[in-house]
Amino acid sequence: MIPVQPTPATEPSGALTIRTLAMPADANPAGDIFGGWVMSQMDIAGAIAAVERVGGRVVTVAVEAMTFIAPVKVGDILCVYTAVDRVGTTSVAIAIEAWARRERRDDRVKVTQGHFVYVAMGEDGRKRTIT
Repeated sequence: MIPVQPTPATEPSGALTIRTLAMPADANPAGDIFGGWVMSQMDIAGAIAAVERVGGRVVTVAVEAMTFIAPVKVGDILCVYTAVDRVGTTSVAIAIEAWARRERRDDRVKVTQGHFVYVAMGEDGRKRTIT
């Protein structure tokens, strides 16, 4: 797998999967949103995309790459975009980009990108083959 590198982009790649508002409770005293909160939002979006692709339950097994490009500020609208990158026997890799809409305007800034891997789970709690 080729590591994800920050690239200048003017438009997001993938499908808009979630959108949420960055709130003061998720920020440090300077108003910057914690990276863990951003990563959590990306994981949620990646799981949504993985569930749709595999048709059932998934669990996160790896974050193969993640790059913070710009800060997310209190009041930004965080938009997370996902695309299925590869599908294996039991796992699916999702490319994820997070973009911030500043001051609720239409212009966006790419703030984070990553590559997350999920494993399909059966009802018995064990990994299952993706069909």
